[in-house]
This record gives sequence, structure tokens and C-alpha cells, in this order.
Amino acid sequence: MTAITWSRDLETGIEVIDEQHRRIVDYINELEAASREDDRESIGGVIKYLVNYTVSHFSFEESLMEDANYQFIDPHKKIHALFIRRVNEFVNRFNQGEDVATELSEMLQNWLISHIQKEDFDYVEAAGEQMQKKVSGGWLSSSLKRFFG
Repeated sequence: MTAITWSRDLETGIEVIDEQHRRIVDYINELEAASREDDRESIGGVIKYLVNYTVSHFSFEESLMEDANYQFIDPHKKIHALFIRRVNEFVNRFNQGEDVATELSEMLQNWLISHIQKEDFDYVEAAGEQMQKKVSGGWLSSSLKRFFG
């Protein structure tokens, strides 16, 4: 599988969310590179950072949805939970010695693009203006950049 190239058709229009999505893309691309080099230690490190960052991103995204009273937050949370469960299955397999990097990378690429273009675009359409107001300018924006940067 080849690296993901970020494109404008993946942008939600909420800058901080788009920055977080770009960082997830970077991690997926790092996983792909480590997999090509067959560097198990690097693969393990990337998986760890990718999982932690993605879980933090989901929590942040869900808090914005709650603040914006997004009506479909519960199904969106369930999608996030299912994703985390799937990724944890890969983590467990990796920890047991399996070579999961290529399979995980493919799943992540397909899932992320689909998730952004379907579920994330849905909440932006429904609650994006309220969410954008919560994050634009001020201390919140700069704090998030430090946390997720």
C-alpha cells in the first residue's frame, strides 16, 4: 500500500480537526514506512503513538459534538469505539509477535478516509458552525495546537 496524500477533499473546514486528521495521516504514513523497512521496534512505537493520538482525537471531537448538541453523537461515538476495538485487536496480535503492520496500515487508510468523508462530514454539516466557534481563536486553539501539535 502507498502512503496517504492529504488533499482538500479530506478537510472538514474545522482547522483544529483537520490538523489532527493530518497528524493521524502522518502516523499512518510512518507506519507504512516502518513496515517497508521491516523495523519491528519502529512499528511498535508508531502503533503506540498512533493509538494514543487517535483516542485523544476522538475524545476531543466528541466533546465538541456534545458542546454543539450534535444529534447523532451516540452513533458517532459507537463508530469510534468500534474502531478502537479493531485497532486494539491489531495491537494484541502485534504484541504476540505477529507481523500486522501492512494489514493495519491498509485498514487505517481505508477507515480514515471513509470516516472523514462520511461521518465527519455529516457532523460538520449539522453542527460545524457551532463547533468552529468553540475552537476558533483564543486560548483553546493554542492549547490544542500544543497538545495535538
